[in-house]
Amino acid sequence: MRAKDIMTSPVHVVWQNAPIESAAELMTAKAVTALPVVDAQGFLVGMVSEGDLLWHRVPVDPTAHLRRDVDVAPQRRPGTVVEVMARNPFTATPDLDVAEVADVMLRRDVRSMAVVKGREVVGIISRRDILRTMVRSDDVIAADVQHRLDEYADGARLWTVTVGGGIATVAGEFANDTQRAVVTVLARTVPGVSAVTVEETESSGGRR
Repeated sequence: MRAKDIMTSPVHVVWQNAPIESAAELMTAKAVTALPVVDAQGFLVGMVSEGDLLWHRVPVDPTAHLRRDVDVAPQRRPGTVVEVMARNPFTATPDLDVAEVADVMLRRDVRSMAVVKGREVVGIISRRDILRTMVRSDDVIAADVQHRLDEYADGARLWTVTVGGGIATVAGEFANDTQRAVVTVLARTVPGVSAVTVEETESSGGRR
């Protein structure tokens, strides 16, 4: 399964010189927690999250100004997105395997990743997207794989699919290595499938 299979597209973006208030309004209106930040050409230059927008808006110690032992000097609050965004964000390409996207998110503590072609933003993936896609019961996954393989066989039931622990087993006859490879790839693209094994029946000439 690839990033393009689960990404949200078209994606809402925010201009780097937009006021922070505008970014906050867009996040609220679209119910998202992060936005890709683009320049005047529409190229990705950063990512901004809810936390980035709040960082300089909420005092670390709201009572500090009441205490005589703390020198609270007035500080200018950032006013535009470019001042608070994360620069050089982690990105994914449309064909990147979702497993690799998830690995980067977990290792780098990233909650959302822009999907890009070159520097153009074509989508966005959040942890929630991956969770919703990957956490599926074996029965649901098996039914999905079976449906795709039946469609590939023009409605015929040439193969039987079982799934255990996310591992899909496809049993049946295969005309040749090419057909076996196609079936394996089709099964692998189903959300929730972690691996695919192929079992050829005895009637296929004993090839295994």
